[in-house]
Amino acid sequence: MKILFHICFPVKPDRPASKNLGSMTYLFPNPAASPAKSALLVNAAHQKGLYPQAFKATLSHAGYFRAAGVISSWPGYAPTPLASLSTLAARLGVASIHYKDEGGRFGLGSFKALGGAYAVFRLLAAQLRRRDGGVDETALAAGRLKEAVKDITVCCATDGNHGRSVAWGARMFGARAVIFIHATVSEKRAEAIRSFGAEVVRTAGNYDDSVREADRTAATNGWFVVSDTSYPGYTDIPRDVMQGYAVMVAEALGALDAPPTHVFIQGGVGGLAAAVIAHLWETYGADTPSVVVVEPDQAACLYESARAGKPTAVTGDLDTVMAGMACGEPSVIAWPFLQSGASAFITIPDEAALSTMRLLASGTAGATIVGGESGVAGLAALIVAAARPDWRQAIGLDPASRVLLFGSEGDTDPDLYARIVGRTGDAVRAGA
Repeated sequence: MKILFHICFPVKPDRPASKNLGSMTYLFPNPAASPAKSALLVNAAHQKGLYPQAFKATLSHAGYFRAAGVISSWPGYAPTPLASLSTLAARLGVASIHYKDEGGRFGLGSFKALGGAYAVFRLLAAQLRRRDGGVDETALAAGRLKEAVKDITVCCATDGNHGRSVAWGARMFGARAVIFIHATVSEKRAEAIRSFGAEVVRTAGNYDDSVREADRTAATNGWFVVSDTSYPGYTDIPRDVMQGYAVMVAEALGALDAPPTHVFIQGGVGGLAAAVIAHLWETYGADTPSVVVVEPDQAACLYESARAGKPTAVTGDLDTVMAGMACGEPSVIAWPFLQSGASAFITIPDEAALSTMRLLASGTAGATIVGGESGVAGLAALIVAAARPDWRQAIGLDPASRVLLFGSEGDTDPDLYARIVGRTGDAVRAGA
């Protein structure tokens, strides 16, 4: 893949960035990646005030503490780094930008390691309780009950990262895993899933088609679906997936000197965004940060749901390089959190994400980071929004803003990353 464009910053160093925004016609010089190719929707249904009591049945601090206790016991657990992008913050006219880099999470390359594996643990514990009348959760978490769970099969549909987490969790605890991938998932991502001992089944169609195929096959074979999206009649396991993501949010808040004023977070089916919104809202109450949900313009089911005022599916092949967000249907348990808790929704073109990957690899933002196609979407949307005075005003972005971003994946497809950036992820890390 040729490098078609690059990031440039026309702010002069002897002038404050916040007073020079008028000269930033495009932070992405290539017109295909310009702010004009993106869309902003301010959420008219956004609610302020205390975290709703009704939401605690799905996502809560109590659930987070339970998940953190399990996840922190796994071999290799360590908080992921929180990088300061101070140079970029000055150029965008905000007080600070912090980027939570999930590329090293448990060696799996993404935040998904927190959710899928934790949901596998919860499912296996529940099955052992039902079958045997009780379970030693400490022994299960440590992989000492492999003989007891070896006949249990878990399955899921995935764009890559969630399936890797489910496969890793199944191997760690001793269960069998079958992972369904759709037509456009790269073979490198399939190989990564197989490396954890899972069987990989490729289906026709898009991500939502693979979700339905996994559900049908599981019902036929007596398997257990561990999905990161929910649908009518299937909500408990996706709730556990989302609760695992809260570990990442709590780590980030604990590493900050001051609470964020804004969070830009990737969309997809909405599970990650819901987990972020819930943890922030319960932590800060009426002072919770503004949360902006970001999606590819070719797979914007959450943006369209916000515009319609109800969960809304988008159809087609959902063709986007941001493969982790190539989703056409919102998660039914995630959507209420976004409908009430998101301040705004932004869609961006693929080119904005690709350009942001190169920016992070260059080190000129203030840190050198390997950010994957989906993982950089929040930062790409921030750059787009900062270039538009009307958008800045709409979402309250100003020189006092403290922005938190979650870099949800690293180079989960190493070959694709190298083609986009022009260097391998290992080379970028070695030069950091």
